[in-house]
Amino acid sequence: MKPINRILSFAKPHRKYFFGSIFFNILYSLLSIFSVITMLPILRIVFKLDDGVDISKAPIYSGRLGDYFGYLKEMAYYKIQLNINELGAVTVLAWLCGITAIAFLLRNLFRYLGAYFLVNYRVGITKDLRTAMYDKFLKLPVSFFTEQRKGDMISRISNDIGAVEGGIMGALVDLINSPFMIISTLITLFLLDAKLTLFSLLVFPIMGWIISFVGKSLKRKATQAQEELGNLFSLVDETLKSSKVIKIFNADKILKNRFNTTNDNWQKYAIGMSRRRELASPASEFLGSITILLITWFAGQSIIAGTNNDPVTFLAFIGLFFQILDPAKKLSNAVSSIQGGMASLDRVSEVLDYDLKVDEAENPIPISTLKDQVEFKEIGFYYDKDNVILKNFNLTIPKGKTIALVGQSGSGKTTIANLLARFYDVSEGEILVDGIDLKELKVQDYRNLLGMVTQESVLFNDSIFNNILMGKPDATEAEVIAAAKIANAHQFIENLPEKYYTNIGDDGNKLSGGQKQRVSIARAVLKNPPIMILDEATSALDTESERFVQDALEKMMENRTSLVIAHRLSTIQKADWIVVMERGEIIEQGTHQELFAKNGIYRKLVELQNFD
Repeated sequence: MKPINRILSFAKPHRKYFFGSIFFNILYSLLSIFSVITMLPILRIVFKLDDGVDISKAPIYSGRLGDYFGYLKEMAYYKIQLNINELGAVTVLAWLCGITAIAFLLRNLFRYLGAYFLVNYRVGITKDLRTAMYDKFLKLPVSFFTEQRKGDMISRISNDIGAVEGGIMGALVDLINSPFMIISTLITLFLLDAKLTLFSLLVFPIMGWIISFVGKSLKRKATQAQEELGNLFSLVDETLKSSKVIKIFNADKILKNRFNTTNDNWQKYAIGMSRRRELASPASEFLGSITILLITWFAGQSIIAGTNNDPVTFLAFIGLFFQILDPAKKLSNAVSSIQGGMASLDRVSEVLDYDLKVDEAENPIPISTLKDQVEFKEIGFYYDKDNVILKNFNLTIPKGKTIALVGQSGSGKTTIANLLARFYDVSEGEILVDGIDLKELKVQDYRNLLGMVTQESVLFNDSIFNNILMGKPDATEAEVIAAAKIANAHQFIENLPEKYYTNIGDDGNKLSGGQKQRVSIARAVLKNPPIMILDEATSALDTESERFVQDALEKMMENRTSLVIAHRLSTIQKADWIVVMERGEIIEQGTHQELFAKNGIYRKLVELQNFD
C-alpha cells in the first residue's frame, strides 16, 4: 500500500477531528486578515486622514466585481465618518478598538480549537497504527522473527510511529491550512494594491525551490537515523539479556565499542536531519524579510514622491504581508516534517505489508478434534534449493500414540515440529490431518488442537496463575491448580510468597529452570490439546529437575497424540515409535527394543549417552 493511502486509511475513522481542525483553522485565517483590516480605519482616525471623506452622498457600487472591494472600503469610511461627526472621533475609535479586540479574541479561540481537534486526530491515528502493528506482530510467521532484530521492531512500533505522528499528522493540517491562509491573504493584498502584490511574488519561486531541496535530503537522513536507532535498540536488548555472558567474558569493552559506534552513527544522521529541518524556517523567514524590505523601498518611493497619498494602506499591506510569513514558515516546516515522517512511515509499512507466507485457504475447512491420524507425505523443506533441510520425509502419527524423533543437531527434528505447528509451510509434499491437507484447514481451529513445550520455557512477566491460564483463558482457579498438580508444579508454587499470584519476573527469571518448565507444562495441560509437541523439553535441566518434569510429561502424554523431539534418549524409551533422522532423512525407525537390537545408529547413540 502506498504511504499516503495508508495514512488516509487510518485517518478515516478520525476525519471528523481533521475536518473540525481545518474548519477552525480557516476561521482563524479569516479573522487574522480581518483583525489587520480593522486597523485601517483606526490608523486613519489616529493620523486624522479622514477629513477628506465625502459624506454628502453614499458611495455607489458600479456592479463590476473588480470594484466591489473598493466599494466596501469607501462605504466603511463613509459610515465611520458619519459616526465621527455624530458621536465624536474618540467614541468611534473606542468602538473600533473593541471590535478589533473581539476579532483578536475569536482569532486565538479558533486557533486553540483547531489545535484541540488536531490532538484527537493525531493521537487517534497513532494509537490505531500501533494497534495495527502489534496485531501484525501477533500474526507474523516465526520465520519473520528469525530474520529481523527484535530491537529494530521495538524501534518501529515506538520511535517510527512517533515520528509519523510528529512528522506527518500535525503537518497535514498545516499543509491544507497554510496555502489557504497564503492565498486568501494574497487576494486581500491584490485588492489593496495589485502592483505591490505582484512585486512581492517574485520571492515565492525561490522559496519553493529551497523547501523542495531541504525536504528531499531530509528524508534520506531520516531513514538512516531511524535504521541506526533500530540497531541501537537491538544492541540494548542483547545486552540486557546477555549480562551474565558479558560479565564472565569481560566483554563489556567490546559491547561498549559496538554501542558507541552505533550511537555515533545515529548522532551523525540525526544532526544532519535536524540541521536540514531547521534550515527551512529561517530560510523562508529571511526571504520574506527581504521581500518586505524591497516592498518598503518600492512603495516608499511613491509615498515620498507624493504619487501615493495613502500611507495607512501601505501600513496595512505590510501588516498583511507579515501574516503570510507565518503560514509560509509552517508550510515549509510541514513539507520538511512530512519528508522526515515518510521515512518512518516506509519502515512501518514494511512491517504492515509483510507477506504472512503461511496463507489461509480462501474457504478454510473448520476442525474441532483429531479423529484418526496425522500423516507426513513425501515432505521436502528448504529456504533455498541449495540448502535442503528435509527430503522425502514420510511419517504417520496415529491418534493416541507417542512418536519420538532422535538424531544429531541439524538433522531436521525441530523443522518437523515447526511444520506440524504450521509455523512454516512445506516446500514439497503435504501434511494430512485426518486425510485433509493442513493448508486447507482453518489455522486458528487447527492450532487449538495443538500444545507445545519447548526446550526454552517462554513465560511472561506476570503471575504464575495468569501464565498457566493462557492455556485456557476461561478456566477456573480449581482447573489451574489441577493442571499444576499434573505438572508437578503445585508443591513449589505453594511455597512461593504469594503462591499462584506471585509475579515471576521478565522471562520467568525468578524461577529455576525446572520450575519454569513445569509451569510451561501446566499451561499445556490446562489447554488439554489432542496433539502435543515436545521439543527437547528436558534437555536443559539438571537430573533432579528432569525427573520431576519427565514425570509430568508422562502424565500429560497418556492417551494423547504426541510428537517428541528428544536429546536424552532415556526419556523416550517408552515411545510407541522412534524415528532416527540424519541430514533431513529417516535412516531408522521402530520401537526402542527393535532399534536397539538392529545394532545401528540408534544403539550407538544410546551407548554413547550411557557412557556419558
